[in-house]
Amino acid sequence: MSAHPDRAARTRYRLQYQLAGRTALRAQRLRDERRLAGRRAAPTDTLLPMPHSMARMQELMTRHYLEGRFAHGVRKVAWVTSGAPVEVLQALDYFLVYPENHAALCGARKLGEALCAEAEDRGYSRDLCSYARTDIGSVLSGRTPVGTLPPPDLLLCCTNICQTVKYWYEVLAAQFGCPLVVVDTPFLYGEAQEHQVEYVRRQLEDELVPAAEQVAGQALSPARLERVVREARDASALWLEILDRSQHRPAPMTAFDGFLLIGPIVNLRGRPETTDFYRHLLAELDARIAAGVGAVREERFRVLWDNLPIWYRLSKLSHLLAAQGVNVVASTYTYAWGELASMIDPADPFGSGARTYLHPILNRSTGHKLEAMRGMVDAFALDGAILHSDRSCKPYSLGQIDQRDHLVGELGVPALLLEADHNDQRAWSEEQGVGRIEAFVEMMEAAR
Repeated sequence: MSAHPDRAARTRYRLQYQLAGRTALRAQRLRDERRLAGRRAAPTDTLLPMPHSMARMQELMTRHYLEGRFAHGVRKVAWVTSGAPVEVLQALDYFLVYPENHAALCGARKLGEALCAEAEDRGYSRDLCSYARTDIGSVLSGRTPVGTLPPPDLLLCCTNICQTVKYWYEVLAAQFGCPLVVVDTPFLYGEAQEHQVEYVRRQLEDELVPAAEQVAGQALSPARLERVVREARDASALWLEILDRSQHRPAPMTAFDGFLLIGPIVNLRGRPETTDFYRHLLAELDARIAAGVGAVREERFRVLWDNLPIWYRLSKLSHLLAAQGVNVVASTYTYAWGELASMIDPADPFGSGARTYLHPILNRSTGHKLEAMRGMVDAFALDGAILHSDRSCKPYSLGQIDQRDHLVGELGVPALLLEADHNDQRAWSEEQGVGRIEAFVEMMEAAR
């Protein structure tokens, strides 16, 4: 072993990631952009070419995971939950790994079932979140579609998405033997009270910052934190604008596109390249709108998607729905990353951060989600709603039967309760799922 492992790691980082890797990925992105720009839909294509910016997104995300292969020994690494206040860590130059996003990637690559089974073979229940089982299975087996993930120096868990993450990250802390910071967010039945905001703010300032500084070996710069928070706010606001562009008819993209394009705002929030990417994407969508280009050739029905995507069936479902003139134009899941942008204040990173991270949709009542869905029905002129009843994401699926009944009974909006799981293919029945979707389209036709 080298007497200077960090020096060797830095050399590999510079040569293999910064010089060779980034150059190769940029060249690949330019080729992909030319290919997408030159693609013309066949007369029989019901789903039209996706935004060219998809190539730029793929470059960003591939570059992120490539950097992760060489980050150990060069940058401090933190594994974080998707709803965690990562701006502090970004300002301290941590490399961030989001196990949920990695698990979604595993699901999209059809690895979710095998990795879940790996965790189950070690004693973890099939009733656990399939993201957790996928991630734990990946850690235990070493299998991943991204080559390798750098081990964490710090774990950051925020309970604003569910309580499962707390126990999941305790497992990771035991596995890796590294510090764990848990930010506890009280569940909101209405708007946050000031004492709740103060409770979270104190955790950020008095617990997260000292722990992150100690591991990083440096003090947090207030000026740098303000810059990171500003980038996070601007990117989140752009993401909200991007989603709202699908209020146009025909919608320039589908919510299924959104499930893929969400990657940078989840993984790279607070970084300038993320903000630049979403500016580029917004400009492309505006150009599509001006040219009258939609994502679905014949947009007959506009539909809402509730809950997590079904990652392993994303492409098939997209084509199945498009073939019947259905564009899923809105999603409660993707909106969670943009709707709170107005709460973020770079001049008050801890106070506004505490308020922002208290208000994600999963940390609020089922009545709040129903109100949000009602608003989307009007804003997007929706003809129906698909509520993914997710077997292993119980917090998101809670209340969906009542929400479906309200949409149908009060608003006259046909709503389908589609049973599946976001990452575990064993919970999906192809024949039953396709049959229920076809019946749902018939319901929308009858409602006209």
